[in-house]
Amino acid sequence: MWFMCSKPVLVVPLLFLFLVPGVCAQAARHGKHDGHDKTVWNYDGGVLFETDGSLPNGVCFRVYGIMNSGEFFDGLKRIDTELGTQFRRGTEIVTKFPDSVTVTFSIRDQLCPAGMQQVGTRKYMTQKMIDDLRLSLYWKHGVDLRSAKDAKEIASHVDRIQPYATSLTAELPARYEWSFEFAVSGAGVPLTDGLAFVFKTQDGHIAARVAARL
Repeated sequence: MWFMCSKPVLVVPLLFLFLVPGVCAQAARHGKHDGHDKTVWNYDGGVLFETDGSLPNGVCFRVYGIMNSGEFFDGLKRIDTELGTQFRRGTEIVTKFPDSVTVTFSIRDQLCPAGMQQVGTRKYMTQKMIDDLRLSLYWKHGVDLRSAKDAKEIASHVDRIQPYATSLTAELPARYEWSFEFAVSGAGVPLTDGLAFVFKTQDGHIAARVAARL
């Protein structure tokens, strides 16, 4: 997979790509804050994200991962009220990301949703398909997408997925999971921004998109 360093852009047509959030596993609690209704989100352990994607050749896949930075997210809470949003760690108000965040994510193929699966034998993700993907990282604020500066890949590995029926391993098609780790500068970035991932094929087809956001 190639990491693309893109110039800052304003992409209004891409707005719809990020309107449906990735999976946010942090639980929300509801209550009262200074007499106002509030919702509290807890980010202990980092910010999770997840989405499904597909390739023009009929392969469907899942991307899932986490954004973290040491102990920065431990104890961090987002408090939403009718007056607005605040991020707090205890009594401290937090407004910016740390100087650097680490994102780790994995990609594995999966069955396509009903209506998308092509007729014929199921296709599986291959190393070449991964190699042909192009990844761009952006900090997203509203519809404004600006390139994530100084982002770099620091680790990657491939693991074979063991089938449930281990006795049939030799007879079943080999399936793999590809994992990647990136370091991204967060210096000066407001916590209200999200880190957007856009995966494209060589011909520019958007294969998957997701945002890690608080």
